[in-house]
Amino acid sequence: MATASTRLSRQARREQLLDTALRIVRAQGADGLTLLTLAEAAGVSRPIVYDHFGTRPGLLLALYQRLDERHRTASAQALREAEPTLGETARVLSTAYFACSTDMPEWNAVSAALKGNPEMEVIEREMFDSFTDLMAAALLPHSDLTTEALRLRCVGALGAAEAIAAELNRGRATVADAVAALTDLIVGGIDTGTGRSAIDGSRP
Repeated sequence: MATASTRLSRQARREQLLDTALRIVRAQGADGLTLLTLAEAAGVSRPIVYDHFGTRPGLLLALYQRLDERHRTASAQALREAEPTLGETARVLSTAYFACSTDMPEWNAVSAALKGNPEMEVIEREMFDSFTDLMAAALLPHSDLTTEALRLRCVGALGAAEAIAAELNRGRATVADAVAALTDLIVGGIDTGTGRSAIDGSRP
């Protein structure tokens, strides 16, 4: 008789394992997640878990990417549903940025467990670039800046967002304060009057 493990496709099994891993981190923190604890919690043999992730860092990296996918999907959905104004777009982007800390506490736990991992550094850079592109695309209809100039301003705003997030994590600001500050910075980076930049970044 086929077992539950053999009935699942490889992709479905991977999704099940990542869902289980997320529950472990949520309940026990990243320290509680190992290939062994995952196998036990998922009710599968250790070779199955090793086959999917290889090592504990491989598992953590896969889980981190899963969290990022969920974050990007939620952010894109929120932007589609937002009012098509600069202020509302900036607010939605700001809320989405800080949602990593407020709505997904597992994000910080997994990130801390991967600190110093060279593969993690590459993934974080890719995630930063992806969110920058999402941000620039959302703001483009509200700006006469060139695509390159607008993207550079998004990079600057996200650099400031990292500093604001540090204050938030230290308890020196509330989420509402953080969202308001980043929203103002984003809006301030785009001229809402003539739509032309104060420096040489505007479209002709």
